[in-house]
Amino acid sequence: MEAIAKHRTLLICVAGLGATVAVTWLFIAKRKKKKQLRKVGEVSHLFLYPVKSCKGIPLDVAECMEYGLRSNQLRDRHWLVVKEDKVHVTARQEPRMVLITVNCDKGHLTLTAPGVDNLDVPLKLPKANAIFNCKVHGNLVQGRDCGDEASDWITSFLRSVEKYRLVQFEDKMKLRNPKNEYPTYSENDQVAYPDLSPLLLLSEASVDNLNAKLEKKVTVRNFRPNIVISGCDAFAEDTWEEIQIGSSVTLKRVMPCPRCILTTVDPDTGIIDMKEPLNTMRSYRLCDTADKDVYKLSPLFGQFVRILKKGTLKVGDPVYHVTC
Repeated sequence: MEAIAKHRTLLICVAGLGATVAVTWLFIAKRKKKKQLRKVGEVSHLFLYPVKSCKGIPLDVAECMEYGLRSNQLRDRHWLVVKEDKVHVTARQEPRMVLITVNCDKGHLTLTAPGVDNLDVPLKLPKANAIFNCKVHGNLVQGRDCGDEASDWITSFLRSVEKYRLVQFEDKMKLRNPKNEYPTYSENDQVAYPDLSPLLLLSEASVDNLNAKLEKKVTVRNFRPNIVISGCDAFAEDTWEEIQIGSSVTLKRVMPCPRCILTTVDPDTGIIDMKEPLNTMRSYRLCDTADKDVYKLSPLFGQFVRILKKGTLKVGDPVYHVTC
């Protein structure tokens, strides 16, 4: 009788285990089956901004890495201009920054600008160069000083009375957590010098919609996106909680981008208008939900996203809205 009882107990355990495995398999299969891809557009432009607030580099192909776009040795917003107190400087304060072109050649970051000689900065800086604790939107992030020559060049071109310095973010440095600035982010969200997310996404149709209301037209470059999408309706990007680009890259929406006077800087002249297109965006793109106390008078234009799956991005890649 004891042997029969043990045998019966064993059968019950095996059956229970089998049922658990079957239920788990069905749950996973159901989740996989629920994921659906609906094409909503395609990539029309890719931009990488090596030095924060300087001119963007248009790309046909880019690597989508954990902390933003990369093209060869250039990484998005991994160089930063700071003041003597190590607070970051952008085109909000120095509109002429948008006239500085950044390239990479023979192990050097090359900066060019109207009326001045080129500046070459080693991509691999001497270890003797100081490491600073810099402030980006009030939060600390490290950077290695690029040297006095770079400092003099930046200061001179921007016609600044105060001394500016150029710093570089290195792989082993501590990243910045944007959760300190907006609670929408999580403890796992990490960036170097971008405002918030490693990527900013915008649709061409949204810019067209804005231009229909403007006397002086703007371009996508006024908004400094990394990824521009065509073939969708205006502000369709506001509704995409998760998207897949091409066959691999997966992105998840975090929050809309609150816009400021940087949008009023003409990317071709470096002249700041202080009014448009910001005023027009405020007429119809202010937050009207429970979050309006967060965004206040900042119009929302484009979407900050986090990277769920890395890969290669190409102009022409299809963009899919991922739904369940």
